[in-house]
Amino acid sequence: MTSGDFTKFYETPGQVSAAIRHHSWITEHARPLQLPALVMIGPTSLTYQRVEGRPAQRKDLPALAALLGHAHGSAWASDLRAADLATPHRFQDGTSFAGYLGPREVALQHRLEQGFLPNKAALHAMLALLESTAEGPTAFYKDSNPRNFLITDAGAVFTIDTDDLTLAPMAYDLAKLIATLLLTYGPLSDQAIDAALDAYNEAAGHHDTRLGATDRDRLDDFLVLHAVLTAPYIGRNGYSHGWPPNYPRLRGRA
Repeated sequence: MTSGDFTKFYETPGQVSAAIRHHSWITEHARPLQLPALVMIGPTSLTYQRVEGRPAQRKDLPALAALLGHAHGSAWASDLRAADLATPHRFQDGTSFAGYLGPREVALQHRLEQGFLPNKAALHAMLALLESTAEGPTAFYKDSNPRNFLITDAGAVFTIDTDDLTLAPMAYDLAKLIATLLLTYGPLSDQAIDAALDAYNEAAGHHDTRLGATDRDRLDDFLVLHAVLTAPYIGRNGYSHGWPPNYPRLRGRA
């Protein structure tokens, strides 16, 4: 870490308010995640403590999987125990904490319109898959792509970008990390993915045994969803590898 600050600019004051709200919620309810301190609030900007670090790499997956498991378990025990994946939750100020289904139903419809799904039958299949995954204990989704982790030379892990936050099933955000590591660095082995899921389940299960029960089939369901939802970003944001067409566990499922 070095001295100095980082300022992020937004189009509207409402986006600033949402980012502040999400930062505060994670700080309170998902304490295993370490966020850069918020040091100044402007009408359309936020200034954070500057953190010098590298983005996540494949070698970091087991440790980050455990970190996410603890964060999701902590949030469930603290605030999300009674949350319903199908409906928005509420922050303390009464504003909406977006649900799991609604934003993704809209996004999948957009993927059809953008040409990333071939026809309405494919859309309906994806919507049915999404619906089938909306069960079990509720966690949160914070877009755990490699760029949203900063790992310092001393090994400290900071999570950044609190702009978007929704409810999600356990391990859905772990699947996002796996998918985006794959898109950034190339294929991951089944063994690496299984080890990450084991680390996540073990960590989440420390908070309640029900939280550490995600199996590989459900994780693969999440990966199929992420393959479609991230399709427009391939070739951007460091996603240079694309989804392997013969990825062994997902072949024929998307």
